[in-house]
Amino acid sequence: MGRAMLRNLNAGKPAGKWAISFTLLALAGLAASSISLRARAQQYAPPEAPASTIRTTVELVNVPVNAMNRRGQRVIDLTIDELKVYEDGVEQKITHFERETQTPLRIGLILDTSNSARPKLQYEKEAAQQLVDLIMANAGPRTQVFLETFDSSSSIVQDFTYDPDVISSKLEDLKSGGGKALYDAIVYACREKMLSAGAPEEMRRVLVVVSDGLDIGSQHTLDQAISLARMAEVMIYTVGTAAYGFDNPGDKMLERLSSQTGGYPSFPLRNTPGTDMESGYLSHGQIGDTSQNKAEGADTGAISSERIGNLVGALQVVGRDLSEQYLISYKPTNNALDGSYRTIKVETTRRGVTLRWKPGYFATADRWKAPGPHPSL
Repeated sequence: MGRAMLRNLNAGKPAGKWAISFTLLALAGLAASSISLRARAQQYAPPEAPASTIRTTVELVNVPVNAMNRRGQRVIDLTIDELKVYEDGVEQKITHFERETQTPLRIGLILDTSNSARPKLQYEKEAAQQLVDLIMANAGPRTQVFLETFDSSSSIVQDFTYDPDVISSKLEDLKSGGGKALYDAIVYACREKMLSAGAPEEMRRVLVVVSDGLDIGSQHTLDQAISLARMAEVMIYTVGTAAYGFDNPGDKMLERLSSQTGGYPSFPLRNTPGTDMESGYLSHGQIGDTSQNKAEGADTGAISSERIGNLVGALQVVGRDLSEQYLISYKPTNNALDGSYRTIKVETTRRGVTLRWKPGYFATADRWKAPGPHPSL
């Protein structure tokens, strides 16, 4: 496998319902600069608030918004007059509106490297590499990515960087082993990276979690992970890796992580095996290619190609989602810095359009820092 396989797949344009285009044009909208991808990697240093600055009111709230029609297609032509935003049920005046916002991204890519992920790790690495390449295409230093892995513990394998080659070299070295502490990994990413990634009104914070959603041995709960993600104003996109033919309870956990933080879940390996059996999958928990339901064509790489393709396709969708976001901003009518959590709701007057948005924020003086210890953490 590797990039050679992906190039061959793209050149061959595989047919069938599972065929996936690997075009890099899908995420060209993310590009905010023409700086070369191959610039030397630089470690990201989070900005510090000037010591003399004392904020007494909430100055501005930015809300990334995605719009979809009933067929699941993106709606990219909404106007400011078709949107309304509410904070704690009170309508707010939208002061700024952008289509396909160029607000910088801070993205954390979290991969499951536990023992149970061993049969799928190579697929995850290939798909993750494609995501990084696509997101970083012409993006320059304004958009940066860090790489985290987890088994029984969490590790920041690569700090924030805008160089895809740096991420690539770290991905190649990943190995699986150990337990599966997913919730701890999300808490760790929010605490160690996102809370110090700069003011949320100046950038979008996103975690992309590639996992089957199962958790064994975390010290934190799912609710605590969601709570801290909301503190850090992080949108979580989840990509489920459980294969077809397995009723996976982790899928519901992934759905909650995404839906309650403004992201969305995707499950690219749920496709039903084709009638010719060439698009079948190995069920969850089976070892290697020795499964009894091994489909014809597996030895020729057909299944491997499809699994990589589906994972890449799912991550491409995440990239397009981020590149085609609206950004609305408002100055809240309640501008007191009382540390409370303010809920946000966005509506549109256009019929047949569904919206997703950042669900809220904490009204603290320094919103790029933790708003104080959470009682459950």
